[in-house]
Amino acid sequence: MSEFVFQDLPQVDLLQWLARGSLKQKLLRTIRLWVWLRSIYGGHQECLMLDDGFTYTEWRDAFFSPTHTKGEEIPHLHDSRCACAKTTAQWLFNENTGIFTDQWQELLIAHTGITESKLDEILQQRLFAVTRRSLHGDLQVLVNLHWLIYRNDKYYRVIEFPARPIAAKSDDNYELNFLHEDLVGFAENHSQKINGVQRFFLKLDYITPRSNLDAVDDWQHQLRELWTKTLVAPIQLTYKSAKVGNKVNCIVYPVCIYYIQRAVYLCAYGESPDIQNQWYNFRLDHIQKIQPLTWDNAKIPVNLQQDYQRHTLPTPDYVALEMSKAWGFDFYLPAQLMLLRFDRDFGDRYVKGTERHETFQEISYEQVQKLIKQKLTESTQQQALLKVLANRSSEDAYYQVFIRYQDAKNRDNNVMMRLRAWRPKCEVIFPDELRQSIAADVAQEFQLYHQD
Repeated sequence: MSEFVFQDLPQVDLLQWLARGSLKQKLLRTIRLWVWLRSIYGGHQECLMLDDGFTYTEWRDAFFSPTHTKGEEIPHLHDSRCACAKTTAQWLFNENTGIFTDQWQELLIAHTGITESKLDEILQQRLFAVTRRSLHGDLQVLVNLHWLIYRNDKYYRVIEFPARPIAAKSDDNYELNFLHEDLVGFAENHSQKINGVQRFFLKLDYITPRSNLDAVDDWQHQLRELWTKTLVAPIQLTYKSAKVGNKVNCIVYPVCIYYIQRAVYLCAYGESPDIQNQWYNFRLDHIQKIQPLTWDNAKIPVNLQQDYQRHTLPTPDYVALEMSKAWGFDFYLPAQLMLLRFDRDFGDRYVKGTERHETFQEISYEQVQKLIKQKLTESTQQQALLKVLANRSSEDAYYQVFIRYQDAKNRDNNVMMRLRAWRPKCEVIFPDELRQSIAADVAQEFQLYHQD
């Protein structure tokens, strides 16, 4: 009999660990696994009265009401007090879990890329309105994850829980959560050779010069050492800024590391090279020095010192949440609506059905007109863009998305590179400033190919 009590909350990290693959695709089952664990190992209010060795039938009779189906069919709504009547939301959000609904949903959307409407649909589904076969499958997953032992047609509790996100992890329990969650399953299933042949390859562009690799390795090691401390210290970075064109010193609180489009960046809060924002993404191979400081250092910026004193220093979850709100890695720039037009054939072949960002969605020609009128109150600009739209076919493909954009000089480079890759089949309709900026770039580029 296990001496431990399972009290873990269904936070994103735990659910991803239980999913062992695409959490987006396995969300219902994964949440159901969490309920299974509460029913087998939970506190006295949740744990079922089961022998150490129990069968599925014994668990079923203890978990569901007496009128619950004993057959293979999906149970209908036969008893409002039966566990199969409860929706996913009812299992997750109650006084026992104390989970804040909005925050949990925002973090899950940021992690998986699931749409808000699809998540709402899942939350309203009855979590245990599944067949007996599906529940048997749940038990097999728990056996595979070492939460149960199957022997002689019975399931036995383990005497020690497997290592999971809330526990300290050794190198043997290395997680792949840094990958896009839809790729985790590939990596777990194919990272090892099959019959002596490697079949899965992950090719990433990485533009850091070889001469800088040792320094980058030093920086990531130094950051890891900082993050192992209970109290993470602020640091002073000496940084060669391509944007400013000079070497600058910035005092920041290091939050997390991201690999984005060819390079590795430190997301840090405090001072930025251009003194425009409190956040900045520092490219690791451009860092020249990292000097740890103490929180009583007089040089620490006021905003950083205040957050430290209030215990409100930012976390990686904040970064993920902000990135989910608008397309682009420069999550600290304002979120701006962008309207795009694609040639219909190109849009159907290469854009439709692809996942660019949570806010990226196809809209109608009439919706574009309506959004231009809503967003542009200045009559001259509004009429100019409506005239442009009037000269475009209503049969073309139109999309809206929120991007990180402040002005022509402060815009997310990765989004701009994607827009360039779509040219000339893609047209930015709105915002007009970005539209004019791209037009000027195209005109300048045209001259390169048409000089005498």
